Amino acid sequence: MDFLNYPQPLADLVSGLARLPGIGPKTAGRLAFYLLQQPQVAENLADVIMKAQQNIKQCSVCSNYTDQDPCPICQSEKRDRSLLCIVEQPRDVSALEKTREYKGLYHVLHGVISPLEGIGPEQLTVSKLLPRLGEVKEVVMAMNPTVEGEATSMYLSKLLKPLGIKVTRIAHGLPVGGDLEYADEITIARALEGRRQI
Repeated sequence: MDFLNYPQPLADLVSGLARLPGIGPKTAGRLAFYLLQQPQVAENLADVIMKAQQNIKQCSVCSNYTDQDPCPICQSEKRDRSLLCIVEQPRDVSALEKTREYKGLYHVLHGVISPLEGIGPEQLTVSKLLPRLGEVKEVVMAMNPTVEGEATSMYLSKLLKPLGIKVTRIAHGLPVGGDLEYADEITIARALEGRRQI
């Protein structure tokens, strides 16, 4: 990316910020100038980024991000150990925990199967999943409703069903406040599949 008339360190900063997800060149430029005008904010940000890099690791059990190993969820005696929810990313654990509805354990894959990107089960944490299934009676697939998410769910389902483990998936459907006319066909079909008696 070419940032005309920027001194090289500023151009490098803008370029680095523009690599972050959801940050385009204009936003990266605004952030870079803000950080230059607020040196204390920049120093604090650099410090917390370095501390996170040094102190956050993957839980040796579930692969979620944690600052202690095993993570508090895996250590908790209050969690239902017969229930395991498989998610794509650590941020998905946070989203599910916010609901306060799920009481089981998690397994974080750190991605999805994507042959086009050269990502197979070997690049995910599938090998760490199998040894955890001793007490598990139900596995909940909580993948995003994408082609890759579906492929990953199907792969894992075929792996788990012969072990006598019940495999379920979270329902996908219409968001609260959404309009039917603006929903795509797959979302409407999933909403119909996941219908419940009221």
